Amino acid sequence: MNRVLIIIKSPGIGDLQILKTNIDNVSKEIGKPVTILAQKNTRAKAILKYDPHVEEVIDLEKRDFFNIINKIKFKKFNQCYIYSDSIRLYLIAKFSGISKIYHYPFFSKKGKNFYKTAKEFSEKILQRKVDSASSINWDQKEIERAKKDYNIKNNIKNIVCGISASGPTKRWNVNNYIKLFKKISSKHSCKFFLAGGPNDDFLIEKVISSVENCVSLSKLKMEEIVPIIASCQYYIGNDTGFGHLSANLNSKCLMIFCDSPVNYGLWNNNIKIILPIGETIETFGGHDALASDKISFDEVLKKSLDLIN
Repeated sequence: MNRVLIIIKSPGIGDLQILKTNIDNVSKEIGKPVTILAQKNTRAKAILKYDPHVEEVIDLEKRDFFNIINKIKFKKFNQCYIYSDSIRLYLIAKFSGISKIYHYPFFSKKGKNFYKTAKEFSEKILQRKVDSASSINWDQKEIERAKKDYNIKNNIKNIVCGISASGPTKRWNVNNYIKLFKKISSKHSCKFFLAGGPNDDFLIEKVISSVENCVSLSKLKMEEIVPIIASCQYYIGNDTGFGHLSANLNSKCLMIFCDSPVNYGLWNNNIKIILPIGETIETFGGHDALASDKISFDEVLKKSLDLIN
C-alpha cells in the first residue's frame, strides 16, 4: 500500500497555495490522502485542516535534521515528493527509509519559474497534465458562522485587503490604499477586511482611523481567518500569502507587484495583476525592482472598480 510524503521547503502561505494543486494531484494518483512536511510559516496545519487530500501535516524545522527523521521514519512512507532541490531534504527522506524519492535536480532551482517548475515536476512523474490552480476546502458551518459574526452580507462588497507584505519594498504605500478605499467606498457599499500579522498593526490602525467599515484580521488565528476570507468576494492588495489564499478560496483578486516575481501572479485565473508603469510580464524583473513608487494609482483604481463591478 502506498504511503506518500510530500515535502515543501518554501516557507510562505502563498508558496503553499501555489503548490497545493500538486498535493491534490499526487493524492488523486494514489487514491488516498498524503502527509505533508512543511514549515510552520506556511500555516499548512490550519489551512489544510479540512482538506480531503491531506492526512497529516508535520512541521519542518530548519535545524531539526535528526528529529525530523525520527518523526517520519516510523510512519514507513514508501514514496516521497520533494518540491525543492535541497540535498538536506533528500537526505532526510533517504535516512527515513523511503525507497522511492522524487526531487528537483540538485542546484537547479535558482531563477526558475516557481509554479511552472513544480507543475512540470508533477506532470513528468504522474504522466498527465496538472492544472496550476487549486482550491481550499473548509467547513460550511464555520463559513456561515463567520458571515454572521462579522455581518458579511451579499449586497456589500466584502474585500480582503493585503496592505502589508513580506517586506517593505513589496508594499504599495499605505496612504495610497487609504485613498483607494475611500474612492471605492464613494461608489459602492464596502467592508474592508485588513489582512496582516501582529507586526502590521501600525499599518492597519492607520487605515482603520481613516476609512469606514474596516475590520482587522491581525489578531485572529488562521483557523478564524480562513472562513472570513471564504465569505468575501474580492481581494485587493500587494502580492501576499493572503492574496494567494483568497485566490484558492475563489475570490476575484487584484495583486500589486512592486518587488516580487510576476510569475507568482500567473498561476491562478482568479488573479489579475498590476505592474509598475512601463513594465510588462516579459520585462518586469521582480526581486530588487524597488518599484513601489512606480505603481499608477489611476490604474489600480480602475482595475479595482472593474474587479468589483
